Amino acid sequence: MEFLNSKPIFLVVSAPSGGGKTTVCNRLLASDLGLQRAITCTTRAPRPGEVDGKDYYFLTKDQFESRKAADEFLEWANVYGNFYGTLKSEIIRRLELGQDVIVSVDVQGVASIAKMAKNDPVLSASFVSLFIALPSVEALRKRLEGRGSDSPEVIQKRLDTARTEMQTCGGFDYILLSGSMDEDYERAYAVVLAEKMKRSRISQSDLEKYIGLFH
Repeated sequence: MEFLNSKPIFLVVSAPSGGGKTTVCNRLLASDLGLQRAITCTTRAPRPGEVDGKDYYFLTKDQFESRKAADEFLEWANVYGNFYGTLKSEIIRRLELGQDVIVSVDVQGVASIAKMAKNDPVLSASFVSLFIALPSVEALRKRLEGRGSDSPEVIQKRLDTARTEMQTCGGFDYILLSGSMDEDYERAYAVVLAEKMKRSRISQSDLEKYIGLFH
């Protein structure tokens, strides 16, 4: 899909666990929007078929800690003993190439990225946050139970965390009230379209060149 030489966007998608952010991101990546997935770092071992530099940047814990100490991550998290993080350099590189980038992170990760974006001109010009909000805690409970992968204790823990996370949605640029998987995808798709067509993302010189075609 083509746009009027729009400046790139850095779309950060978040939701409570089980809210569908990964599914939405994967469908957006497979769409005609041209979004690129940022390659993240992890300390877990590669799974069969995974390639370093394509699926993840696989780091040792010492390498991860060194990069964390050097403040190289936009956000990072400890997930069941393994570390995951998004490198600032990975995002900046893609944006400077004119690529639209998408990442899926938890609410705390979005807060960290937003804080860093305020002090970086490239990130601040491209950063867009989208929160997938569930209609209620009970709606989320049904989704988690429907997955059949978590124990009742784990589900309750996720719900307790979700209550706090859903209270932070007021700080996001867009709030998508979740419906069906298709509805969520279509609404997220519309957000990307709206951002790409914003007047503020088109430089005055590019606009003048376009207008000049009709003189």
